[in-house]
Amino acid sequence: MLYFVGIGIDGCNSISLNAIEIMKGCQIIYIERFTSYISKKEIEKLAQLIDPEKEKKINLVQRWFIEDGKEILSKSKNAIVAIVTYGDPFMATTMNELLIRAKRNLIETRIVHSSSGLFSFMGESGLHNYKFGRTTTIMSDPQSAISVYNIIYENLKVGNHTLILTEYNNKDDKDFFFLNPQLALEMLVEVEKDLKYGIISEETFIIVGSRIGTDSQKIQSGKIHSFENIDFGEGPHSIIIPGQLHFTEIDSITSLYQNFDNPSDNTKLFQHLAVSMVNRYLPKAKEALKKMKSFLDKENSISTKNNKPDNKGMYNVLENAEYYLLDSERFLNQNKYELAVLSIGYAEGLIDSLRFQKNINPWLS
Repeated sequence: MLYFVGIGIDGCNSISLNAIEIMKGCQIIYIERFTSYISKKEIEKLAQLIDPEKEKKINLVQRWFIEDGKEILSKSKNAIVAIVTYGDPFMATTMNELLIRAKRNLIETRIVHSSSGLFSFMGESGLHNYKFGRTTTIMSDPQSAISVYNIIYENLKVGNHTLILTEYNNKDDKDFFFLNPQLALEMLVEVEKDLKYGIISEETFIIVGSRIGTDSQKIQSGKIHSFENIDFGEGPHSIIIPGQLHFTEIDSITSLYQNFDNPSDNTKLFQHLAVSMVNRYLPKAKEALKKMKSFLDKENSISTKNNKPDNKGMYNVLENAEYYLLDSERFLNQNKYELAVLSIGYAEGLIDSLRFQKNINPWLS
């Protein structure tokens, strides 16, 4: 028998009576804390709750042990085993994979759900939970900020909020790490400088939650620049980048926790990538079209009766290119962004076909 037991988000203060009774009946108990931090003190309190006589061995295990899973599955065939985790056990994909392997090995399983830090923060933020898009995690490696930035972009594109979990790592009670939200925000601002989608700036409105569900819980909101000198304290931390805000969400933000700035709609700072592409490439395509037409007109004007170029077909090509550019503007006004970009591509292709044929480059300034 294999139990997956969640203890909630406030250690022994949030564990259910059902979970305690189940663990009292277990022969082997594994506690993992790669999902989030469980202090040595909380582990000792948990051990006292479920085994005051200290007859059971409570095993503190690393991530690799859970991912490998062989010993857990082997022992679960002949003994009652529990894996204990922070929050809800199935917020971690590693647990889901182990559950599948247990089912395939015909091991009886049971899940004991508990509160989740993810959903607790979403709820306490006052934002509508159905308006959250894809959740992501930002690590201390600056490269991770690129994928986080792209997820924020995709969520904002449809007006959704983005929940960003920050990195947590630990080896023991003296060696654990929570990524500071300030560093996370700095990395996202740096990515903005490179990608320039217009979604992250010092004016971006955010919500930061720290130690959700504990006595020292803190939620703060404001624009990124307002968090410059804030001490967030110990983790875990999470960040929300809101999308479009309903008036009830604004009421919640301004009423429920500390605010440094009035809530603002981050989608108003946001420009669809296709829009920025059209705005960048459409003027260039128009200028290239103008230069190519001017070249053909000049070539016709200096031609002689016996040396007159046949440019009729080329004028037809330019006319089609012009139609495509007009289509691009029309599609942009209709919010058909992909078609707008595609139309510019067709126009550029036609212009380039004449460029190679006439051996001139209308794209040069």
